[in-house]
Amino acid sequence: MHVGLYVNLRKKKIMNYKFKTKPYAHQMTALEKSWHKENFAYFMEMGTGKTKVLIDNLAMLYDKGKVDGALIIAPKGVVKTWYEQELPTHLPDHIENVTVLWQPNITKGQEEKLNSLFEIETALHILIMNVEALSTDKGVKFAYKFLNSHKTLMAIDESTTIKTPTAKRTKNIIDLGEKAKYRRIMTGSPITKNPLDLYTQCYFLDPYLLDHASYYSFRNRYAIMKTMHVRGRSIQVVSKFQNLSELSDVVKTFSDRVLKEDCLDLPPKNFTKRHIVLTADQRKIYEQMKKAAMAVLNGKVTTTMTVLTQLMRLHQITCGHFTADDGSTQLIPNNRITELMNILEETEGKVIIWANYQRDVNQIIKNVTEKYGENSIVDYYGLTPQEDRQDNIRKFQNGPECRFLIGTPQTGGYGITLTKANTVVYYSNGYDLEKRLQSEDRAHRIGQKKNVTYIDLIAEDTVDEKIVEALRKKINIASEVLGEELKDWI
Repeated sequence: MHVGLYVNLRKKKIMNYKFKTKPYAHQMTALEKSWHKENFAYFMEMGTGKTKVLIDNLAMLYDKGKVDGALIIAPKGVVKTWYEQELPTHLPDHIENVTVLWQPNITKGQEEKLNSLFEIETALHILIMNVEALSTDKGVKFAYKFLNSHKTLMAIDESTTIKTPTAKRTKNIIDLGEKAKYRRIMTGSPITKNPLDLYTQCYFLDPYLLDHASYYSFRNRYAIMKTMHVRGRSIQVVSKFQNLSELSDVVKTFSDRVLKEDCLDLPPKNFTKRHIVLTADQRKIYEQMKKAAMAVLNGKVTTTMTVLTQLMRLHQITCGHFTADDGSTQLIPNNRITELMNILEETEGKVIIWANYQRDVNQIIKNVTEKYGENSIVDYYGLTPQEDRQDNIRKFQNGPECRFLIGTPQTGGYGITLTKANTVVYYSNGYDLEKRLQSEDRAHRIGQKKNVTYIDLIAEDTVDEKIVEALRKKINIASEVLGEELKDWI
């Protein structure tokens, strides 16, 4: 068959597929390249819609009778987004489905949901698991059960989570992948440290894609090693890399690379969420403070300011700190900073990080500095000296080493231009809609040549969800929502 005719036939098959949401041109291209292949990598930058592409790919294969199940492995912060937002938004209505979100603590109700994945034969069965579950025997055992019972497409969202060859979950996921009929990996940044990160990600797809039987063979081809002596021990470290053009050519045969700057058809603002689970200590303190807040509010006339004060105290707990009775600030172990660092690792280019509390800003600066170095960040908040502020902006806009600007919307949300960033993370939000919109527009303004992605970190089952929901709907909480209405948020 003539190649051109084959391509046209392939496009025709895609065009016959009933999209629930219209694809952009770059998403259509990714689908044309991938939908029929057993193994494929979507190396699509955050904000370009790789999740939609995967869902459409899954739906196409299901329509063709090629699969009847999907196992989605995702970071802890995004599994709920898959379940509540992405699949309901993009999976076509004509596809009957049973979708279950894995929970490590299996209740009777959860067990019934999990069992439903094996009962309704006419539906597409979708199991969503966080990647951490594949480090546990319980999670691995259930994943095997699912794979052995279905013709499955198995996808790894943010596949750099399996970049370490020696990690238990990497080995488990690769073994599980052998049971899947189709395999997909997805990430905007396939290389977080060096090109060797690619090996296990590609090995999951197919051990033979890179034409190297082992990690060491792959390393010897693309890296030059040197021996170092540390405390009487000899260790091998990478000296430099080689043959990278060859590696790039190989990877291109089973992947599609998409950058935001190449997507002229994307909307200028893309919004997404990352979910966080409170630690046990956080949840305990949160529930105690919630009970105390309700006692206060039920004992007096509920004014907006009174309720906002109680909301702020609860919100601070979700961020990992609270003010004790003696006025001192107490820190609580939390997952929010961990999730932020995961996002930064997944993201290329410059990033603005906004936080509502100075305590948050200080913690972010500490963690980012430790990982990326002092020259990688500048700050712009209440404690930034006036004489340093413009210099910090110049460093961020023009300095090649400076990747992160960390600040508060109250201080940095007005009158400054930060167009070198196309990713904005809201570590924590305030209640003022104007400050939120102004801080969004620091990156999205004249001079911005790329589409901008906004990421909200949200603590599950807390006031955090209500705050972000209101801001997304452009509701000014501080002035438009009455005290009695706010009371229901607590």
